[in-house]
Amino acid sequence: MKNKTRIRSDYSTPLDDSSGKRPNLHWGLRWAAFTLGFVVLGVVMAKSQEPVAGSPDSVRAQARDSLQSESLGLPAAADRSSRTEAEARESGVANWQTVTVSRGDTLARLLEDAGIDRRTVHEIATAGDAGRAMTRIHPGDDIDLGFDETGRLVRLDYRKAPDRRIEFSRDGEAFEGQIVKEPLERRLEHASGVIRSSLFQAAADAGLEDRMIMELVRIFGWDIDFVLDIRRGDRFTVIHEAFYKEGDRVRTGDIVAAEFENRGTVHRAVRYTDAQGDTEYFAPDGTSMRKAFLRTPVEFSRISSRFGKRYHPTLGRMRNHHGVDYAARTGTPIRSTGDGRIVQRGRNGGYGNFILIRHGSRYSTAYAHLHRYASGQRVGSRVEQGEVIGYVGSTGRSTGPHLHYEFRVNGDHRDPLTMEFPSVDPIPSEEQDRFRQAIAPLVAQLDTLDRAYAALDE
Repeated sequence: MKNKTRIRSDYSTPLDDSSGKRPNLHWGLRWAAFTLGFVVLGVVMAKSQEPVAGSPDSVRAQARDSLQSESLGLPAAADRSSRTEAEARESGVANWQTVTVSRGDTLARLLEDAGIDRRTVHEIATAGDAGRAMTRIHPGDDIDLGFDETGRLVRLDYRKAPDRRIEFSRDGEAFEGQIVKEPLERRLEHASGVIRSSLFQAAADAGLEDRMIMELVRIFGWDIDFVLDIRRGDRFTVIHEAFYKEGDRVRTGDIVAAEFENRGTVHRAVRYTDAQGDTEYFAPDGTSMRKAFLRTPVEFSRISSRFGKRYHPTLGRMRNHHGVDYAARTGTPIRSTGDGRIVQRGRNGGYGNFILIRHGSRYSTAYAHLHRYASGQRVGSRVEQGEVIGYVGSTGRSTGPHLHYEFRVNGDHRDPLTMEFPSVDPIPSEEQDRFRQAIAPLVAQLDTLDRAYAALDE
């Protein structure tokens, strides 16, 4: 009988419409709450589906039928207690005890509180990779302890993750440990929404986690400025991985396809792993979603001053503004918008703490008024696109914390909000056929969802 003993229990930016006025809107996607109840779209996507046509009723029916589970070969679920008992008989377990990890607990403290001697604790902690993995245990987790008829510990089981457990079995006077990986069932699920007040609120109402919202922003961040471009009525659809164990969803995975309609322009992206094993997001025509430069160097900030002639707040006169100012809290991370090399880093007059990065022979970007710099970098350091180079501040000629960002072509200042950035390499011609075959089911799924939701709007 297994007795359970508990040891020591103890960015959302306001949305402007095209007129620049702030709408007074309710949060959420109310239409989804009412309409999706009438159309059984489900939450699980098929591995492949041809685009559908016809009446709204046929669209609904075919969309519903297409949403099936994609299994990756999860074995039939077995009863945990019977499986454990069978294993226990083989390892000589006569009695089970379960201890629960509390905040501040270590494995040694837990086991000693359960009456296990220090020598045994040391043998478990030093049992290779499995022992090292036990140095990171989490509050609320259970550890199963198996004792023989004499009360000696002969088995320890710890569920490290939904698809991974750590097992220790006594072999004579020592313990052997192993990390056991268990297969999960992979399904494709979808979420879709219309922006009424903010992207974060719409995505959260659609059931997307914060991590996935940020992934969506990164995918389309080269084409859409999520500070300026988002408008009420913009739409998004996301197809993403979800992993199940014995019928329960245990975690979500990556976005495999997505669509974002911004100001009437539809952007699509699909996830593709090439023949070399590298994974990127591409448009269906094979062009990379990744551009040579990010659209913005800080995430979800507010633009306080644009490119062009303006009244300078500290000089008190009209003057050309050669960049864009992003108002953000002091300490907000600043990211290099492209791959390049730092050519200036230090105090620079009215710019305050300043960084200049050169990107090849034509392009350079400048970042001013920094509070401080990222550690480990200096003049001459190579930086990658998206790498943190410093933090927002208010040094130099500044009236408050913000980033002044400049984009230069051959030394001339250009407006980074309207600049057309060059793309990186597309899918090579020799891999085009493989790419088209791989993405066809995902494009078909987006088409199916488009038609289904269009039918709802009629």
